Amino acid sequence: MIALAAGLRVYLACGVTDMRKGMVGLSMLVQQNLAEDPFGGAVFAFRGRRAGLIKLIWHDGVGLCMLTKRLERGEFAWPTSNTTGRIMLTASQLAALLDGCEWRAPISLRRPELAG
Repeated sequence: MIALAAGLRVYLACGVTDMRKGMVGLSMLVQQNLAEDPFGGAVFAFRGRRAGLIKLIWHDGVGLCMLTKRLERGEFAWPTSNTTGRIMLTASQLAALLDGCEWRAPISLRRPELAG
């Protein structure tokens, strides 16, 4: 599985991706459309038209890996587009995304003003 380390680079491909693509097709999208190295250790996330399915690819140093996740209910929160075609996430945001939670604007907990 993906080791969610603090320094992990995670990129979301904005917009819609053809989810019929496998690891090779998605890694070609990473090279050609996102202008990134799919074998550099970063995680790349893709979502299709059906918002309840995502695919993640990454190279673990030995081989190319792919994770597919489908939500039973709800949709994955996804950006539509930006100038680069991708946005970068933190490991915490990726964990929230994989849990089906809102990762763009997490609710902050109120800090107590007084102890006791």
